[in-house]
Amino acid sequence: MPYQNISATLDAPNIVDVLKRIDEARAMLPFLINLTPEERETIPKMGDKTVAFVEKTIDYGNGNPQIVPPYTDLTELARDTNLNKSLAPIENALAQLHEAISDTRLAVGSEAYTASLSIYHSVRNAAKSNVPGTDTIYQDLKQRFPGRKKPPADPT
Repeated sequence: MPYQNISATLDAPNIVDVLKRIDEARAMLPFLINLTPEERETIPKMGDKTVAFVEKTIDYGNGNPQIVPPYTDLTELARDTNLNKSLAPIENALAQLHEAISDTRLAVGSEAYTASLSIYHSVRNAAKSNVPGTDTIYQDLKQRFPGRKKPPADPT
């Protein structure tokens, strides 16, 4: 669905307030970690299908303690599983917010770039028509579009 032109501002105090609230949310989750790209790639992952498997192992382990290896802490396993579930709605809400911010930045960036191109084309045409004062502007702006250099003339 096409969007309407976005005409909004975000002043410095609002940015500071939003960033402060993000920091407050982060402080409420002091256990969060950052994995390296290698860790993200190599660790086993628990997806939607795996949740049921994990929950069943907890249930079976609680009902049959003899099957739980001595090095496996069933209480910690349940705690990790519950934390995983608890973080899911937060992650989903943040993913939606991230998508909305990203889409908005993309759209307003496109609007700004499109408008800037119209100014660039106008100044380029003005410089070609020798309108006083436009050549310097055009020379500065055209650096954004280096293009291909003309091949040297054939010496023969």
